[in-house]
Amino acid sequence: MNAPDRYERFVVPEGTKKVSYERDTKIINAATFTIEREDHTIGNILRMQLHGDENVLFAGYKLPHPLQYKILVRIHTSSQSSPMQAYNQAINDLDKELDHLKSAFEVEVEKHSRDF
Repeated sequence: MNAPDRYERFVVPEGTKKVSYERDTKIINAATFTIEREDHTIGNILRMQLHGDENVLFAGYKLPHPLQYKILVRIHTSSQSSPMQAYNQAINDLDKELDHLKSAFEVEVEKHSRDF
């Protein structure tokens, strides 16, 4: 069968970086981040988080091919920020939001488990 092995969707090959950064040579304050072994789930969440940053002029992502397990995230920022700063801030904010969601979920589970 021509289909790749299932583990290839998740396991980053040895010697490959999870995230790589390439500055745009034609547009100031623009860059493309390649995130290995991710799909639309992470791409869309990250894009929406970047849209919340007032210094981000453009944020978008694409999945180059269904059998290539990577996404390309393109970020263009104003002169007050850099794409790397915007990316790092978005990741940190998402991490905080997910920690809050996890703790709120655990509190609710604990509340309801005491009732039984």
